[in-house]
Amino acid sequence: MDNILKQIGELGIVPVVKIDRAQDAVPLGKALLSGDLPVVEITFRTSAAIDAIKALTEELPEVLVGAGTVLTIEQAKKAVTAGAKFIVSPGFNNKVVDYCLENNIPVTPGVNNPTQVEMALEKGLEVVKFFPAEASGGMNLLKALSGPFTEIKFIPTGGIDQNNLLSYLSHPQVLACGGSWMVKSDLISSGNFGRITELTREAISTMLGFQLAHLGINEDSREKALNLADLLSRTFYFSTKEGSSSFFSGSGFEVMKKRYLGEHGHIAIATNNIIRAIAYLKRKGISILAETAKESDGKLKAVYLDMNVSGFAIHLMQK
Repeated sequence: MDNILKQIGELGIVPVVKIDRAQDAVPLGKALLSGDLPVVEITFRTSAAIDAIKALTEELPEVLVGAGTVLTIEQAKKAVTAGAKFIVSPGFNNKVVDYCLENNIPVTPGVNNPTQVEMALEKGLEVVKFFPAEASGGMNLLKALSGPFTEIKFIPTGGIDQNNLLSYLSHPQVLACGGSWMVKSDLISSGNFGRITELTREAISTMLGFQLAHLGINEDSREKALNLADLLSRTFYFSTKEGSSSFFSGSGFEVMKKRYLGEHGHIAIATNNIIRAIAYLKRKGISILAETAKESDGKLKAVYLDMNVSGFAIHLMQK
């Protein structure tokens, strides 16, 4: 898969923007950066699109900028010249798709039926836009399309908001979701960029779904670990369960049979999507300890972060 599309998948959400004044583009980009979402799709729905794309790519190079509602080859050319890194179209325009493929430009055309998905596969596309998502049948149609077309990924757009975001993102063939609920035109035109940042952070929080999974406590031996686990269980009516390297007392305490990372132990944080969570943390300067990674069925399930909090290591887990 193209690196730009991989990056979009790690980001998980693409704000779809209709912008009326190019001078609002940079404040918008800064609001999205403050909201931990360095990506934006500027749609060709207004005459300000080209200037907005150019301003963003020149002044905020850390923001991944794409062009949406691209209906013609001419628009695609102008968008790329202005600095757009990917092209999105509402429907399946063969001319636009062919132009982008011939010029190595990532493109996600809109589809909402099996014939269009087959057209995409025939051209070698790995990712398409599912549009208009809700109006076309929402998750029911997406699941139906995913059944026979297991090799393609979708970016649902249209009717996506804070309430249904997670249901789409939880589907294994959804690369990311496009949406405008956090970047509505009235918020941009009124200069309410603080609210855009708030809504963006809410979306990121919903997507990642970080929550405390359990507290890990280091002990020196199996005997000490069992004694502590039993104490917790007797006191709080938790059940004790032994694993290969630890005892669990209920679901909230893991007592290690020998000392591992962290002076005192570890704090396990669960997330809705460990790959997106790792990408998010990387943007914040927090890396993983790759040698601690654990996989199941070829998928990453858990890994320690390269950080320590008051003597506790941080263990990231897939829910």
